[in-house]
Amino acid sequence: MARLLQDPSKFHPAEWATANVMQRVSTESQTSRSECMIAESWRLVDEIEKTTQKTQSDVNKKIEQRREEIKFWRQELDNKLEQIVHEIEVLLTFKTRLERALESCKEPLVIAQKCLLYRQRRVGIDLVHDEVEKELVKETDLLQGIIALLGRTLEQTNEQIRQNRSAKYNLEMDLKDKFTALTIDDYCARLTNDAPDIMYADNAMRMNGNFVTPKDWIDFSNINVEKADKQRNNSLALRALIDGILTQTANDMRRQCEMVNIAFRNRVREVKDAKNKLETLLGMVMDETASQEKNIAALKKAIADKEGPVKVAQTRLEARNHRPNVELCYDRVHCSLMSEVQEIAKNIQRQDALAQAERELQGLSRRQLALEEEIKVKENTLYIDEVLCMQMRESVYITNF
Repeated sequence: MARLLQDPSKFHPAEWATANVMQRVSTESQTSRSECMIAESWRLVDEIEKTTQKTQSDVNKKIEQRREEIKFWRQELDNKLEQIVHEIEVLLTFKTRLERALESCKEPLVIAQKCLLYRQRRVGIDLVHDEVEKELVKETDLLQGIIALLGRTLEQTNEQIRQNRSAKYNLEMDLKDKFTALTIDDYCARLTNDAPDIMYADNAMRMNGNFVTPKDWIDFSNINVEKADKQRNNSLALRALIDGILTQTANDMRRQCEMVNIAFRNRVREVKDAKNKLETLLGMVMDETASQEKNIAALKKAIADKEGPVKVAQTRLEARNHRPNVELCYDRVHCSLMSEVQEIAKNIQRQDALAQAERELQGLSRRQLALEEEIKVKENTLYIDEVLCMQMRESVYITNF
């Protein structure tokens, strides 16, 4: 029993008391640390909450700022798109004007070329390189030059329309992306901590190579705006150029057309005047021909009238030559008969005027034929210039497109 009381495994009361004190001290220490930890946790929770709220508020503000930036650029892009769309429509009308002006040049050119071709049918001395032909050649060259100029301008216009549409396409694509981005940021701006569709996204922090810097983002839209402005300014300048070309070419065509018409009128007047003079000369020749024919008839009658007296005189001389012997006397009768025969013979010989008159008549006939031929030449020229050409040119109407 004594050995049991002295068992070394048992603690001393002092140790027990110390152990209790240690338990109390340890518990108090642990409790104190726990209380500090709780206080620190609440402070940390409160700090995190405030930080989170501040950060979320800052993000919300940045989202709102970003939305305003997108709206600003979307408005800028939309304005430029409206301007470039309007410019494309206006330039298309100018393209139509150019096409109509180009088409309207073809008929005057064909008419001018036909006039030159018709006038090759002039004959004789009338086939002359006159003022009409010079003006027609000028008109042909002018129209061909205008057609070439309008063709080049039309090509330039088509290219400018393509450039405008390219700028329009870039603006539309940028606007489309801005609309998508704004829709996404609007969705983000509506999200709250108790929104039903929020979730964890494991890959949310992943960044791929498609991200650009804010400066690149601004530069991209700014380049699209500047390109649209540049193409619009180019288009405005081209429209002014087209206006000037259409006005100038129409004025040039109208002026040259009038010059050709004036030359035609002058030439027709000259040819008519020449024809009238030729007809007057023809009348004179025909009158002279009639007079010469009368003269020849009178000469022939005069010659015919001398045949009786010649025959009588010669018959008398022949009869008296048969007087016999001494009766064959060169008396006054015989002398008078000889004189009469000689005188009539001499007068008949003077009728050489008949041959000359007949030669003159032949000359008048040749002159008449020449004049009649020349009058036909003039009639042919008048038909070509006044009927074929001038009537055809009446259909030429030059307008400003």
